[in-house]
Amino acid sequence: MSYGSNMSRTRLACYLAGGRPAGAQRHHEGARDRTLPREDRAVHLPGRLWFAGESSVWGGGMAFYDHDAVGPTPARAYRITAAQLADVAAQEMHRAPAPDDPLEAVLRAGIDGRHAAGPGRYETLVAVGHLDGLPMLTFTAPHGHTELPHAAPSAAYVAMIGAGLREAHGWSETEVAAYLATVVPRADPGGRR
Repeated sequence: MSYGSNMSRTRLACYLAGGRPAGAQRHHEGARDRTLPREDRAVHLPGRLWFAGESSVWGGGMAFYDHDAVGPTPARAYRITAAQLADVAAQEMHRAPAPDDPLEAVLRAGIDGRHAAGPGRYETLVAVGHLDGLPMLTFTAPHGHTELPHAAPSAAYVAMIGAGLREAHGWSETEVAAYLATVVPRADPGGRR
């Protein structure tokens, strides 16, 4: 499940096939299996999108998902393998994909609720239900949106999220702008939203 910039198929392809998305500051080496998703679908998740910290890829705040907050959150479900999801998570944490990644074993065994793969910003795996009999999984920070100061994301990051919303959900510019206005904090350093 992708709720941020990875809603854009082009952006997710950089994690799978390798590359640098438009407006980003980092190149991604890609997954061990570079096959693009066989299918994808627009979905809505319980919970909400929020931004905190400092992204080394985009600058500005990073997108996180708080499963326990009031939502919904528009997202995109991609059909990828457990190994590919582990490789995407590794790259989000600035690690190289590896065949012995313990997260892959956890994904293959299945999780219910949450699994903390580590304390890092995208090392909490959340099960958000099932779609066509397959688990819907995403990763996020270990804390919720009320526990850290919010940080405004960069314009390039917001543009990529907007592109994903238009692609996955078929939203108009007006719908994208209205949604983003509810989740993107104003550029107020250290301010909570």
